Amino acid sequence: MELVHKVIGTELSLFEKKFTESVKSTNHLLDRIMRFIIKRKGKQMRPMFVFLSAKIAGEINDVTYRAASLIELLHTATLVHDDVVDNSMKRRDFFSINALWKNKIAVLVGDYLLSKGLLLSIDNGDYKILQITSRAVKEMSEGELLQMEKARKLDIDEEVYFDIIRAKTASLLSSACAAGAFSATADDAVTERFRLFGEKVGIAFQIKDDLFDYGQDNIGKPTGIDIKEKKMTLPLIYTLQNADKATKKKIIYIIKNNSTDRAKVNEVIDLVQKSGGIDYAKVKMNAYKDEAMTILNSYPDSPARQAMAELVNYVIDRKY
Repeated sequence: MELVHKVIGTELSLFEKKFTESVKSTNHLLDRIMRFIIKRKGKQMRPMFVFLSAKIAGEINDVTYRAASLIELLHTATLVHDDVVDNSMKRRDFFSINALWKNKIAVLVGDYLLSKGLLLSIDNGDYKILQITSRAVKEMSEGELLQMEKARKLDIDEEVYFDIIRAKTASLLSSACAAGAFSATADDAVTERFRLFGEKVGIAFQIKDDLFDYGQDNIGKPTGIDIKEKKMTLPLIYTLQNADKATKKKIIYIIKNNSTDRAKVNEVIDLVQKSGGIDYAKVKMNAYKDEAMTILNSYPDSPARQAMAELVNYVIDRKY
């Protein structure tokens, strides 16, 4: 993402310093865990969306930096809590917080990050930014719970699937774009347009994740994880909707009763690949990407717009 770093590299460097400062604590244990989190941070794509949205809509300012910090604080908190819920021992090839410090501390760390985000906004009067991001947290929780509820019956159709990923995955990315735009313009109409742009990118992002589970790219981890966890992803939903009765019954039986059997999971993966489920998901993914690009291209050409297009392409074309 050479252009992205060329356009907002200076801002990202300053953001890293501001974010590091924002999570400091006088509590020795908390501060040690915060340093651990900072050293193992991800690509920081969501702050990139914040800064580029602000730069396309207007000018990056102090509110933009706080919006990016808030988004990253909320995102990090959800990852910490997710690892507890999923009992995950690894995060980005490192031990997770709950693996090193146990669940109770991990939950409290997630709560601490959420509180730091709330205080950052409240102390600076960024109430609209807080409203945008709080709605995302609410939707993420609802989406996760809806997915868990439906996973028990394996009765997710395509409409419900999109409801889940729109809430669970796309909401935080859409709030990043909306917060960035609002920080630069304070214009509700512009903010909503960027929210919609981010939502469409977020949906395409999740479909790309779905495709990884079916071995479309060598990403260095086993395929079939979603099947093992009984998650109904788009390729699988398409397959079930279009399979004959016997095949559908076989797939559902394997997911319910043999999801930990590697050979059986591979059978499901093979059926999905042969059914056209992979191609169907790719078509849907690219359709959402095209809709996002249509919104983006309605703004005047600029290095920031070009960098945002590069970021969108990276999200969709990534290999892991």
